[in-house]
Amino acid sequence: MQHAIHNEVVSRSRKRKKKGGKVGKVLGEFKAGTLHSGSKGGPMVKNRRQAMAIAMSEARKAGQA
Repeated sequence: MQHAIHNEVVSRSRKRKKKGGKVGKVLGEFKAGTLHSGSKGGPMVKNRRQAMAIAMSEARKAGQA
């Protein structure tokens, strides 16, 4: 029984690490100043909240959230 619980916890932590992939990438782009709203030609994102909203939206589209 103890072993099954441990496997479940490890599985959950792996999923969390995977989830952070897209969000971390987008927030990294924001910090570097290369994040655009919409397409590549769109205006630069200047607000951290807006960057987070874009990150969550992209993660949802990728099936990570």
